[in-house]
Amino acid sequence: MVGDIEKMITVGLVWGATNAFMKKGTLIWDQKLKSLPQPNTTQNPILKTLKNWLNLLLTWQYSVPFILNLSASATFFAILSDSPISLAVPVTNATTFAATALFGLLLGEEIRVFLALFGTFFILVGVYICVL
Repeated sequence: MVGDIEKMITVGLVWGATNAFMKKGTLIWDQKLKSLPQPNTTQNPILKTLKNWLNLLLTWQYSVPFILNLSASATFFAILSDSPISLAVPVTNATTFAATALFGLLLGEEIRVFLALFGTFFILVGVYICVL
């Protein structure tokens, strides 16, 4: 069980980090879209959507964190086969929340630091209570 908790925390850290990096990647993708010439308005909306998705997936700043995020999701489902869901979900999601705030701050997002630290403190207390 103790080894599973470390795995849950690791998955939460990977999810949190990749959330912040994917957000950064979508901002880069959005800038790319704005710099491209605008297609004619008669283009099929489904084709336009598919082009946008393909362009997003070809943006490595988004796709690399996305693949890591999906790998962490597969690991999470493997963890669920051995651990109770009532422990795995709160630990992993709480860690994800805290890690997203931390990595967002490290990547230069504007975050109200005091509130993020305050919330992270309560998350840590809640995870500690779940692990007991």
